[in-house]
Amino acid sequence: MTSDEIRESFLSFFEKRDHKRLPSASLVPASYDPSVLLTTAGMHPLKPYFQGLEAPPHHRLTSCQKCFRTPDIDVVGTTTRHLTFFEMLGNFSLGDYFKQGAAEFAWEMSLEGFKFPAEKIWVTVFEGDEELGLGPDEEAIDAWLKIGVPRERIVLCPRSENFWQAGPTGPCGPCSELYYDRGLEWGKEDDLPGGENERFLEYWNLVFMQYNQDPVNTLTPLPKQNIDTGLGLNRMALIQQGVDSVFDTDQFIPLMQLGRSLATNEVDERALRILADHTRGMTFLIADGVVPSNEDRGYVLRRLMRRAIAQGHRLGIEGEFLTQYVDVVQETMGAAYPELGRERDTILRWVRAEEQGFGRTLETGLSMLDDLLGRGEVSGEDAFKLHDTFGFPIDLTTEIAGERGVAVDIAGFDELMEEQRLRSSAGAGAQERVGAKQEVIRRLSEEPTEFTGYEHLEERTTISGVIEQGGRTFVKLATSPFYAQGGGQVSDEGVVLDESGGVVATVNEVLRAGEDQAVVLEGDVPQIKVGDTVVARVDRPARLATQANHTATHLLHAALRQTLGTHVRQAGSYVGPDKLRFDFTHGERLSAEELKQVEDLVNGWILRNDPVRPITTTLKEAQELGAMALFGEKYGDVVRMVQIGEGDHSRELCGGTHVRSTAEIGVFKIVSEGSSASNVRRIEAVTGPEAVTLLRSHDGLIREAAAELRTSPEQVPAKVADLQKALKDASKKSAASNGAVDVAALAGAAEDVDGARVLTSRVEVGDAKALLDATDRVKNALGDAAIVLGAVTEGKVALIASVAPSLVQRGLKAGELVKVAAQVVGGGGGGRDTMAQAGGRDPEKLGDALAAARAHIEATLAG
Repeated sequence: MTSDEIRESFLSFFEKRDHKRLPSASLVPASYDPSVLLTTAGMHPLKPYFQGLEAPPHHRLTSCQKCFRTPDIDVVGTTTRHLTFFEMLGNFSLGDYFKQGAAEFAWEMSLEGFKFPAEKIWVTVFEGDEELGLGPDEEAIDAWLKIGVPRERIVLCPRSENFWQAGPTGPCGPCSELYYDRGLEWGKEDDLPGGENERFLEYWNLVFMQYNQDPVNTLTPLPKQNIDTGLGLNRMALIQQGVDSVFDTDQFIPLMQLGRSLATNEVDERALRILADHTRGMTFLIADGVVPSNEDRGYVLRRLMRRAIAQGHRLGIEGEFLTQYVDVVQETMGAAYPELGRERDTILRWVRAEEQGFGRTLETGLSMLDDLLGRGEVSGEDAFKLHDTFGFPIDLTTEIAGERGVAVDIAGFDELMEEQRLRSSAGAGAQERVGAKQEVIRRLSEEPTEFTGYEHLEERTTISGVIEQGGRTFVKLATSPFYAQGGGQVSDEGVVLDESGGVVATVNEVLRAGEDQAVVLEGDVPQIKVGDTVVARVDRPARLATQANHTATHLLHAALRQTLGTHVRQAGSYVGPDKLRFDFTHGERLSAEELKQVEDLVNGWILRNDPVRPITTTLKEAQELGAMALFGEKYGDVVRMVQIGEGDHSRELCGGTHVRSTAEIGVFKIVSEGSSASNVRRIEAVTGPEAVTLLRSHDGLIREAAAELRTSPEQVPAKVADLQKALKDASKKSAASNGAVDVAALAGAAEDVDGARVLTSRVEVGDAKALLDATDRVKNALGDAAIVLGAVTEGKVALIASVAPSLVQRGLKAGELVKVAAQVVGGGGGGRDTMAQAGGRDPEKLGDALAAARAHIEATLAG
């Protein structure tokens, strides 16, 4: 069976048995599930159903889910089965059949669908765990015995093997796994499933989702008993196609062949496997909206791509090659995953950009590693700096060092990596609070709140649930006009009144859990109880301002795609009454002309007074109409699409509130544009009265400048240009007369790097004092900038780094910067975050030192 045939056979089998077929969700988890960076299992998109937070589309479901598991990145290529990206087939029961039914379906599919001989199938069950307070899963054992599986082929396994959980907390339960016996030629007579052997190959995991774990090791029964199963498509292909490795199956053969055809060095099977796996993973990640960066899932993608590039380098593959792998992935998997074709241009854009960028980094890293290897050892700190600052993969460091017979302090490297991981996870508390909010809402009432805020800003309603917790009052309303925070839009504020019109309480937050919500009341709330009749009133001015900003965000998104290209995708947003903030995928700073074009497009659409229409339609129809969807959001069969005008420039799936027509926005003004993260830009803007206030403020500043310059407001730019020219001429004259550094020429050589002015240059001066003086003068000329100047005086190297305070806040520090440069020239130094000096013994490497400093600046600012 081919991989496509395995996928279709499985899904069709369960469809015929009353299971609703679901499309694969994104690799980016939905906003309600912050417990993981990427989707790691077929059940992740279904967690709200298992937790009872949302009603499922059917009580039986089946899917083939795209999955990505980061712990396996370093293992890929060393085994025959480990992958980062893979497809997980599954069937799910939500309060319908349980252990007996799941076992019967798996047995029938194994024998009739996969044509396995019954005597080749073994099963494992949970043996119990004292810490969890559970004994052996006798119910599962009985289920298999009833089917006819001999007791000797039912093996008990510990929690580590047969208890499943998606994360430290959340839905979980014992499981039962099916194994295929490959025969004695793959092992010994006493081998058993679940052990470390190649004879028994696990191919299907049946999870009996009975519990919710929160806190750790504390189990509470879920509202309903559920079934979650997972069958790895690639592993089944290995069995069905009779090969020894997943890399010999039909999805991987073309990728392995491509690597062999491109390699000019001796073929390394491990490198070929890493390339095949990582290029598949990167293609699917980018197709699902992930872009290379130094944070979170973007870091996973960047690491994947850089490992692939490094392995290509080891194989001697010349030039840029990743795009060829993208083409093969699309050819082999595009029929099952059409997003690969839809997003092809975006995938190729980010692949090319990263390959070109890392190509320069790779050369710098190899040069620095060569110096370190010449000293006879690579410390943990050096290896970490190569990895973290220069993006040089640790496995490449160890491989090259091993070839040269030089030891690498991996323990020291791991310690520094763990420190970084702990710093990165410092914000995990916010993720934990999401689950706590969901639990509060579920406890308030089984009846979900009906949201009426699209039509009304005031609603006569009843109290259906009240909880006092942590000094706050949580209230469930039967019907509510309050919008709960979601999709970037802040939650409404307002008041709750009694029947006589008196204010009972102020609403300062609205919580969301799936399709349900609850309001949080502020202050000393008088006694209110379930059944009370109240009036819920939204703060009208704040809502109207928020709506204007939300619709403007959609217009901004459309304008950016029209101006910059279709690779632009929303990467985050804030929509409140005060302003809008929009993060989007793009690798370069926007020019003044691009910002003007974006602003003009949005204001043009506002002046056109286009109608804004929320349309309820099917997900399929919305996609056919080209509606933009947020990556990682979970959408049902029926969706809400917001269309502006006739849909020629903006259709987005959105549950937020909007104006009725674009003219209600008034005016749109961009306040700032800058870097949010590597390959992610951020625009902040204002609309309506806030925009008018800002424009008036700008007019006032221009009038003040005109008065100081003794000219008219219209002549201010020309007057400033004249003054700058006079200053530049005076500076040149001074430099010529004193034989000093040409500061104007130096300043003119500075470049824009990720929203900052950057200068790294060699200068000719007589001593370190003259170098310091030159640095001060260049700093005055450039303003907010990162500057590294180097000179050779008396046969030695002198280095000075200057970093503006605004760039220090972005993580760039002069002391660290000058150390990076000094290390290349065999020296050292240090200083403050804003100014530091260093020296070195090797003048011939001054150019390399400045290049290393430049790479450090670029890497830090990109992060």
